[in-house]
Amino acid sequence: MKLAQALGANALADKDPLPPHLREQLLARDPLFVASHWVLAGAAVVGVIVALATVRPWGARAPRRLLLMVAWTLGILMIARSIGVLGFGFAGDALLLTGVRPPPFEHAALARTLARWDLLLWSPFFLLWGMCWATTGWRLSRRDSPAGTRQA
Repeated sequence: MKLAQALGANALADKDPLPPHLREQLLARDPLFVASHWVLAGAAVVGVIVALATVRPWGARAPRRLLLMVAWTLGILMIARSIGVLGFGFAGDALLLTGVRPPPFEHAALARTLARWDLLLWSPFFLLWGMCWATTGWRLSRRDSPAGTRQA
């Protein structure tokens, strides 16, 4: 999606849970946001390579500790983002939508719309993605440990 946005598409850009002034810059294709999309698209390519390195034979040449560190770090960060540790996610969206945490007065309708999108699309996506990375890290650590090896 970030690659599509970097190339000029607006795929779900208007549903990104950003503060209004940043959202306007995103939709106006501010050069900083375009550059950030290219950086994120590059990071996604690196993530694909790391994920493949955990299951493909050529990945055995990669430092196992590095793969473990990347997998666990991404898993923890994505799960934290999904549950709301970083300010948005299931917890933040639920607080905003139930009125426990009031939205900004001047952008209340937009904040509620973006919270719904985050609650129904982005947070579950990040939770699933984070669980996949955490599972990858767990499997790598089990494969490397003496208890995780099988005897024939």
